[in-house]
Amino acid sequence: MEGIEQVSVTKQRRRAHKSRCLTVASMLLGVLLLISIVVLILAFTVFKAKQPKTKLVSAALDGVSPRISFPVVNIQLNVTLDLQLLVENPNHASFKHGQGKSVLSYRGDQFGEADIPPGNIPARGSATFSSRLVLQLDEMASNIRALIDDVLDGELVVDTRTRIPGRVTFLKVFKKHAVVTSECQFTIEVLALKLQSQKCKSKSKL
Repeated sequence: MEGIEQVSVTKQRRRAHKSRCLTVASMLLGVLLLISIVVLILAFTVFKAKQPKTKLVSAALDGVSPRISFPVVNIQLNVTLDLQLLVENPNHASFKHGQGKSVLSYRGDQFGEADIPPGNIPARGSATFSSRLVLQLDEMASNIRALIDDVLDGELVVDTRTRIPGRVTFLKVFKKHAVVTSECQFTIEVLALKLQSQKCKSKSKL
């Protein structure tokens, strides 16, 4: 009888130990499941990557009005376009960007560019970038006739494109690459050397 009782006690202890193990395992599984659900919710809400936004804050011209001399065609042109661009980061994580670039073009051909230094925009923050684009006359040899016609007509239309690549990092683990671009078209009143109109559009890609 004593041997049977010891066997019964041993079995009960084993069942109790197994029950405790199952309880602990169930609790751990429940905690892991809860953490997974919380992470999933955060991934689709707080930690969901949002597209940075950019807009043109100001644009100004600096330089000397163009002059053309005849009978030998000689054009003198000294124009600088100063741009101020605002980039907004709507994410709950910083936006670290690499070196950006602004390009100035005329009738589809590039004739000026400026670099934007790399940096970091804090979470829910913004930063303003300056871009100084100089019209380089020697780069416009292929369009010199069109340039002369536009100058004589009193209006000069130029385009700018700014591109800033970077990435948004959540909890130093989750990374999402993003590229912010801004495209503008400016109409310059030649004699007064001032901006007559401007049209801009911006977009970003995640």
